[in-house]
Amino acid sequence: MSVSRDLVERWVALAGVEAEGIGVGVIGRYGEAHRRYHTETHLAVMLAAIDELGGAASDIDAVRYAAFFHDAIYAVARADNEERSADLGRDILESLGAAPELVEEVVRLVVLTRGHKPLPGDANGAVLCDADLVVLGGSPEQYAAYTRAIRAEYAHVPDDLFRAGRASVLRNLADQPRLFRTEMAYARYEAVARANLAAELAELTGETD
Repeated sequence: MSVSRDLVERWVALAGVEAEGIGVGVIGRYGEAHRRYHTETHLAVMLAAIDELGGAASDIDAVRYAAFFHDAIYAVARADNEERSADLGRDILESLGAAPELVEEVVRLVVLTRGHKPLPGDANGAVLCDADLVVLGGSPEQYAAYTRAIRAEYAHVPDDLFRAGRASVLRNLADQPRLFRTEMAYARYEAVARANLAAELAELTGETD
């Protein structure tokens, strides 16, 4: 199995060299053939964003573990990927002898990525969710590449059904008072992300404000 050495080193920094093989297995999941966006590249971008935003977190190790596990199980036809990924994280961290409070926080954070709605005061959740959403604040070219990758993951879904489902996801995001909860990410990405969401929604639905 060929996986990113940089990601393996990030995992080893968290879990220790004795857990390297387990980390290779977790990271290898991001290389599954059906993935086009939820890949090693997404994980690497997310970890880099956590590095930048992590000063706001109360347990940066929990946030980084949650990043590794958050898309470890990704099946486009299922609605319980986050829960299954959280269960995998629990099993692995318990097998490594992680502290129970760390395990529970990682599980909570992974499930939180389903809706990206951390409660006020949830510093760890804010950092993780913001890192997962930084793609929304990319340049038009970056955002277009992201939407193409998402569509490719759902290539088996007819256009009309995909458009309706994707529009629903985007509206749920756009209806939030803030997309980004940390001050740094809000200042850096919020306005651009909302413009990108509005443009994609208009393309999907033909509706304009």
